[in-house]
Amino acid sequence: MTSRTPAGRGDRGAKRPAGGVKRTNAPRRRPSAKRPKRPVGSGSAARRSAKRSARIPRRLSLATGPFRLWSAFCVVAFVISLFAARLVQLQGIDENDYAAMAAEKGAQTITLEAPRASIYDRNGVALAQSVDAAKLTADPTYAKSHATEIATLLHRRIHTDYIDTLALLQKQGTRYVELARHLAPEVASSIVSRLTKAGIAGVYQDKDTLRVYPSKDVAANLLGFVGTDGTGLAGFESTLDPMLAGQDGSATFEMADGQQLPLANNTVTAPVEGTGVRLTIDQDLQFLAQRRLERAVRESGGTSGVAIVMDVKTGQLLALADYPTFDPNEWQRYPKADFGSRAIQDVYEPGSVEKVLTFASLIDGGYITPRTKISVPSVLARDGHIIHDYWTHGLLHLTATGVMAKSSNIGTVRATEQMPMHRLYSSLRSFGLGTPSGVGLHGESGGVLASARDWRPINRDTIAFGQGVSVNAVQMAAAVSAVANRGVYVQPSLIDSYVDSSGHVSPAPAPETHRAVSARAAAEIAHMMEAVTGPEGTAPMASINGYRVAGKTGTAQRADPTCGCYRGTTVSFAGFAPADAPRFAVYVVVQQPHAGAGGGTTGGPVFHDLMAAALLKFGVPPTGVRQPAYPLDW
Repeated sequence: MTSRTPAGRGDRGAKRPAGGVKRTNAPRRRPSAKRPKRPVGSGSAARRSAKRSARIPRRLSLATGPFRLWSAFCVVAFVISLFAARLVQLQGIDENDYAAMAAEKGAQTITLEAPRASIYDRNGVALAQSVDAAKLTADPTYAKSHATEIATLLHRRIHTDYIDTLALLQKQGTRYVELARHLAPEVASSIVSRLTKAGIAGVYQDKDTLRVYPSKDVAANLLGFVGTDGTGLAGFESTLDPMLAGQDGSATFEMADGQQLPLANNTVTAPVEGTGVRLTIDQDLQFLAQRRLERAVRESGGTSGVAIVMDVKTGQLLALADYPTFDPNEWQRYPKADFGSRAIQDVYEPGSVEKVLTFASLIDGGYITPRTKISVPSVLARDGHIIHDYWTHGLLHLTATGVMAKSSNIGTVRATEQMPMHRLYSSLRSFGLGTPSGVGLHGESGGVLASARDWRPINRDTIAFGQGVSVNAVQMAAAVSAVANRGVYVQPSLIDSYVDSSGHVSPAPAPETHRAVSARAAAEIAHMMEAVTGPEGTAPMASINGYRVAGKTGTAQRADPTCGCYRGTTVSFAGFAPADAPRFAVYVVVQQPHAGAGGGTTGGPVFHDLMAAALLKFGVPPTGVRQPAYPLDW
């Protein structure tokens, strides 16, 4: 018996072998997608089955090969571009806005101090420089509970103001305050360590700089010093503060447990280093001048003094010593009166050193010659006043050179009688008296030289021998240097050049010059001054073996503003060498020495030592020309 295969199933009429399925090599057909297989059966069950089949979604096959890789790359690139755009927005376009937002949310902006540039001597030796140091900072969030203990410790150890420190530690709305700056690292470390051991948190040590002066008191009155906030408070540190300090930068930080967490790089403005200055001062000569001056002031019982070494051709001051002085590394220990330079700030009546200028003016105007004969009485009555010499004598017959050598006030007045007052006034102004020299340091006094319109004959007489006019020491040194420089006045200077952060050196502006007297008059007065250091002069101790030396002593009454009278004296000595080819001028002043001290005995030896050192250091040879022999009397 045969069986039928149901319609749509297998081959029609094919016989199934008994016990198995008939095998065939003919390929089986894949059901067509356009002719879905009809469900078996009929009726409602079949229709429900067909609906269920229609609701089953089709499955989509993912792409394979290059298309899949390309799709993945595009997706990743798109995501990265979104992040990149956001970074550009944060760090570039809206940096200021986001910095402001950060500040509103508690970030702190601190100052990044610019490296303070150095001050050098003429040879590049650092006289003032900045080194690595430390500062103490605090997070008031942690420190305020121990504010009194912290403020007390800092006041005792580093002399900070107790009230100010207390206010910083209790400050609201901030997590960063600076308690002290410019400390030695070991000092800051010991303070933090002590607080930590005591269980006090919130005070931290951070990097900073410290201003130091390696040569201690050498040129201290010129250099000055900086305060605890890094600002120059005296000397060139103050005068050139903007240049030396540079430009501070800033940085914005989040604070966490006392640690600085920097925000984006655009919140940091880098500081710009300052520009250094090279002074005209020679460190070796400055050291010698200060030590030799100190000895002279102490031995004479004086109260103060100055000593100046000046290059007569360039106007540069190679040494400018003040006594008393101070150590700028510990400036808090010294009185304020010692900080400034007396050589430019203090004024005094110069006494007989001024006679150099008077006689140069007389010779230049043709009123006298070195051989002019002058009768010198024991006293001279002038306009109701009596003029004396410093020694007692009868009638003397001196030449103009003799008047200079013996420093006679009476002889000077007699020589000046024929010179109009306005002519003497104009000449003294040409020598720089009555106006600041412009040496480059703040605080210089211009001295006092009243207008000739206000003079009476007695004023001309006293001014001729150095009373009734006031100067500072630099003014007088520059005036004497003009005589040494063949009559040409050169403005004195303390600044040689400027040095930027890259080491490039820019010279300082050239000093102003003008002719004060003729070269002939300068040469003749120089010859007259050589008699002062000779055996019959007032300062033989100023002579230097092998060199011709020109000089002049000075002794003047010192005006006392407290009583409106004269009280005490000022003694001085000024000179230059070699006298026939001058290179350096030296001026020494001592205020209020004991009775009997004079310019020759007090200032002369200091002049000798400083001049001899300068000539040796700069290799100035003796000229070998014989000194002219002008007669001293007739």
